[in-house]
Amino acid sequence: MALTLYDTMAREKRPFVPKDPARVTMYVCGPTVYNYAHIGNARPVVVFDVLFRLLRHLYGENAVIYAANVTDVDDKINKKAAEEGVAIDVITDRYLAIYNDDMATLGALRPTHQPRATQTMDAIIAMIGELVRNNAAYAAEGHVLFNTQAYSDYGKLSRQPLEDMIAGARVDVAPYKQHPADFVLWKPSKENEPVWDSPWGPGRPGWHIECSAMIERTLGLPIDIHGGGIDLLFPHHENEMAQGVCAGHDHSQGYANYWMHNGFLNMASEKMSKSLGNVALVHDLIAQAPGEALRWALLVGHYRAPLEWTGELIEQSKKALDRLYGALRRSSEVEAEEVAPPEAFLNALQDDLNTPAAFAELFALGSKLETATGKGRAHAKGELLAAANLLGFLLGDPEAWFQAGVTDELREKVEALIVQRVEARAAKDWAAADRIRDELTALNIEVMDGPTGATWRIKEAN
Repeated sequence: MALTLYDTMAREKRPFVPKDPARVTMYVCGPTVYNYAHIGNARPVVVFDVLFRLLRHLYGENAVIYAANVTDVDDKINKKAAEEGVAIDVITDRYLAIYNDDMATLGALRPTHQPRATQTMDAIIAMIGELVRNNAAYAAEGHVLFNTQAYSDYGKLSRQPLEDMIAGARVDVAPYKQHPADFVLWKPSKENEPVWDSPWGPGRPGWHIECSAMIERTLGLPIDIHGGGIDLLFPHHENEMAQGVCAGHDHSQGYANYWMHNGFLNMASEKMSKSLGNVALVHDLIAQAPGEALRWALLVGHYRAPLEWTGELIEQSKKALDRLYGALRRSSEVEAEEVAPPEAFLNALQDDLNTPAAFAELFALGSKLETATGKGRAHAKGELLAAANLLGFLLGDPEAWFQAGVTDELREKVEALIVQRVEARAAKDWAAADRIRDELTALNIEVMDGPTGATWRIKEAN
């Protein structure tokens, strides 16, 4: 089947047709780098990484251009820099490096481009100037504001009445606004804040204009796909689209041909957010569980649905991967055949990234490998790896997977017990050998005796 994607603008699934199959463009709103990312921040990263991988599979690795911005000028960044007495780039460079490392641990490929707001300031100022010239923005008291009345389709994306949008955005009803819904494109910097020169006075940009300018400079408008969390639908994406369309000379070309939004990630039935204090940091979680297990947990439900984040979900995800890695370990002597992912698996994934159905196909492929015989095992192993790798799974060594988290202390204890067991068996002290075997079993260790000696591994989860 052809790739179909749910388009938020159309409120339905649509066949995906890129404007240029040789240059498929995708933009996803990225991090504001002032602290560690929480696992809710990671959900869109992992979801759109799956789409990035799928598009590369369908159109070619070099044909897909994926940009995810970095917001590196922001009130929270300014506050953090002031607290530490350093320049903002000290904060943003530190946390961007941590963010990229943490997302890589979750199996996310690095986007083709990671434009930063501070490095795109000339394009931001140029776009604001274009909006002013097009009478879609106006200067007032050191600010430049977008004129929402100049864009007749304002509200088309989020489909909210203007009064509800004003309330939902918690807008600042400033005296210099021509309309309560108008929003800031440029504002004066406060004392000790970063500042840039502009035709409207020294200051810094508003949040929404940054993405519009970075998209235009990095990808060009219109783009094929714009993604992000559902919490960004309004006001951010609504405002972003309004700016991008009104700054262009040909409004009929639009801004993004497909809008995609992932659902909230909830903890204790509440949206996870730093303001609520109910966050689980990716940096902490990857020290407690394998990155692949966390990735699996983020994809176990459909991306558009809310996802409840629990310790049980992580444990279930680890066990699911134990099952698949176990099938690979039990076929370690088989050289996998190089094959394409099976059609049933691709059909699931191409149906608006239906990862639950794709996971079911992975389990079916694992079972097929377990029961295959002869040359069929190499083909079955190749299919499992091709499908799983496309999703960002089974990329590691099976033995290493089952020994992940083994401490040096446990390793030394197990090795010592195995030596003792070998000595007991050589002395025909079967009672001692059985006692040592029971001790290893209690440690969840499985010992394999072979012609070259005894080896061991952590037992697979049942």
